[in-house]
Amino acid sequence: MSSTSIRTVEAADNPYHHGDLRRALLEAANAILAETGRWDCSLREVARRAGVSHNAPYRHFADKEALLSAIGVSGFDALNTDTGRSADGLADPVAVVRAFGKAYVRFGLANPALYRLMLGQGLPSADGLPAELRAAMDGARQRLRDVILWGARTGAFTVDPEDATEVTAAVLAAWSLVHGFTVLTIDRVVEREVGGGAPDGWADMAIERFIAGLVRSSVSPGPPRS
Repeated sequence: MSSTSIRTVEAADNPYHHGDLRRALLEAANAILAETGRWDCSLREVARRAGVSHNAPYRHFADKEALLSAIGVSGFDALNTDTGRSADGLADPVAVVRAFGKAYVRFGLANPALYRLMLGQGLPSADGLPAELRAAMDGARQRLRDVILWGARTGAFTVDPEDATEVTAAVLAAWSLVHGFTVLTIDRVVEREVGGGAPDGWADMAIERFIAGLVRSSVSPGPPRS
């Protein structure tokens, strides 16, 4: 299962140079997050992992919440890279929705602790998310909305492009599907439900079910799964 995972490093193997302190701190925090699944590490612990003084993180982050928010933003950057690559060369909104959905699930399963953080776990409630993380989340949602609008305007989707509520409902349905599948798989609920099998295969089938309801009857949802 391939995906762009947040690269983690040991500071001892890659000491930061002038101008790289922020990057070194983010990589150290990501390493702790990936290894432990914990958001409660201290800035002192992050500094120790990065091989810098315990006061160094405050040059870039006011507190631990600011650091966690920055990690979440870096996660959305990586997710956007994955979904963008998955859609390279595709000129059909149906194919792009399919590619986006598969890439989203793969990313979440490859980075479970980071994925939860990106959606606000370990941080304040959704209404109180740090502004930069909220903006990154909104940006990811807008990318999906753009694809839904593309399909609606070309007549590929059964969505009225002039009805903002209808467009929003389609976006929420798509996001809810991939988010729900990702979390259920991380929590091993899918495994218990289906009794085995690669999660990619089940994700593909779930996405095809959604696409079948989104596209007009004259638009093929894609080749049958072999």
